[in-house]
Amino acid sequence: PSTMSAWWNFGSLLGACLIIQVITGLFLAMHYTADTTTAFSSVTHICRDVSYGWMIRYLHANGASMFFLCLFIHVGRGLYYGSFTLLETWNVGIILLL
Repeated sequence: PSTMSAWWNFGSLLGACLIIQVITGLFLAMHYTADTTTAFSSVTHICRDVSYGWMIRYLHANGASMFFLCLFIHVGRGLYYGSFTLLETWNVGIILLL
């Protein structure tokens, strides 16, 4: 299309951020304890004792911020270029957002 620009990359980045969130979330869930007395010590255990646990934790935390940034830019691009007139595509995106 004539509106093809660098803004079109954010849909792919959005998918990559989502995949990173799911994978790092699964790895963190393997070592996390939800008990109120041991929750903080399990986070400390992840950062200190798990191999590359500190990196998994920071990837998960910063990946969430990048996910929402890419989400807002992706939706903003759709609004700017008038993609809401393509009802099927826009409605699928709204359903995924909900």
